[in-house]
Amino acid sequence: MCVCFCAALLSVCQAVRFGQLCAGNANNDRRMSDTWGQGHYGARRGGRDHKGLDIRCSDGSVVYAPFDVTLNGALTVYTDPKKAAINSGINLAGEGLCFKLFYVRPDRTSGTVTKGNRIGMCDKSNPTEYF
Repeated sequence: MCVCFCAALLSVCQAVRFGQLCAGNANNDRRMSDTWGQGHYGARRGGRDHKGLDIRCSDGSVVYAPFDVTLNGALTVYTDPKKAAINSGINLAGEGLCFKLFYVRPDRTSGTVTKGNRIGMCDKSNPTEYF
């Protein structure tokens, strides 16, 4: 199974509960320790702290709105052009939160999406063919 690091940079409000983020992971299971490191908030990533929470999603799985959200534009995950093949994501807001979903190929980047409806596809494709 491929891992899609789909949830990142949350300003968490205790009353908010995320609905299912991706097909095949109804409980929003988190990525724990693996060969790439650790997926919890605050994990060391080289010389910095990880400011997100990694949720396991199979590559190509549908990504859903975890609650009613406003789509606030596409985002670039990396500034390194060598990683451009896995560089898509989206800014979202809802339930008093502003957050980002990384490694998601969004269907669209503006408007609103209601809880449980499709936002896009998890995209952790192998970028080898682009180099």
